[in-house]
Amino acid sequence: MSGTSLVSARERAIAVLGGEPDDATLRRYLHGISGVDAVGLEQRAAGLGSRSIKTSSKQWALDRIISLIDLTTLEGADTPGKVRSLAAKAMNPDPADASTPRVAAVCVYGDMVPFAVEALGGAHGDPDDGLISVAAVATAFPSGRASLDIKLADTAEAVAAGADEIDMVIDRGAFLAGRYGLVFDQIAAVKEACRRADGSSASLKVILETGELVTYDNVRRASWLSILAGGDFIKTSTGKVAPAATLPVTLLMLEVVRDWHLATGQRIGVKPAGGIRSSKDAIKYLVTVAEIVGEEWLQPHLFRFGASSLLNDVLLQRQKIATGHYSGADYVTID
Repeated sequence: MSGTSLVSARERAIAVLGGEPDDATLRRYLHGISGVDAVGLEQRAAGLGSRSIKTSSKQWALDRIISLIDLTTLEGADTPGKVRSLAAKAMNPDPADASTPRVAAVCVYGDMVPFAVEALGGAHGDPDDGLISVAAVATAFPSGRASLDIKLADTAEAVAAGADEIDMVIDRGAFLAGRYGLVFDQIAAVKEACRRADGSSASLKVILETGELVTYDNVRRASWLSILAGGDFIKTSTGKVAPAATLPVTLLMLEVVRDWHLATGQRIGVKPAGGIRSSKDAIKYLVTVAEIVGEEWLQPHLFRFGASSLLNDVLLQRQKIATGHYSGADYVTID
């Protein structure tokens, strides 16, 4: 997986903005975007969340959720052994059922990347091909409070160690202060730090930390800004701040991705992360993705779940179907 080059991203931004991406130009553009109807957004999310899916689609939905999960461990107490265990679960989520798909990626701190790569072995690769990516959080995750030099070194080290994807955090303080040019420049610089010596690039997921952005308008502006600066994915949260992912916020981000695609032809990924723990809730996200951007987005290079406990519930529901103990109450309304 690789994203657009820094040059093409900046050139595209200039074409969209009609000028250099400095504070004044970005403020004029971002504040010119129509405001979010919060009541309407939440009502639409609630409506999509109550949609039914056919009983025959439940197994498909569960398998698709697994294939879109970034299995994550991001704790100060992480050890090589814990990362190896995570990789083993990623490769074989249910040892009792060989038909269970692999997850899309394992997500770890940068210093754990070599252990993840080693543990995955031949299973390490593009999740669109049924393999497993290694994602690394970087840029002083989760706070983002560090100098740009440190953020870039953090990113480059993870990429050199074998990370396929970088999950960066934006400087929320700078964004909320209206320093949009600074946020743009940092995302663009991190994008450049994702470049490998052979010219390929790790995919860049830009974490907005929506729980700290306060308003839907800010979420929409931060989404546009992150895409303009070259992000390959926009991601809701670090999972360290409440609220994390919500269906209305994810719907809003999907609308931005849809509008960007209509305007440029470029497809950008979306990753809700944190707080999605049940199969029932995850299916609501699948329905929302299909409705807003289309089913073609339900593949690893365009949509991910940032979750760990979610996998356990999905496996439980698959086992219930296999043993005949499945109940429609575990999901959204049955047709």
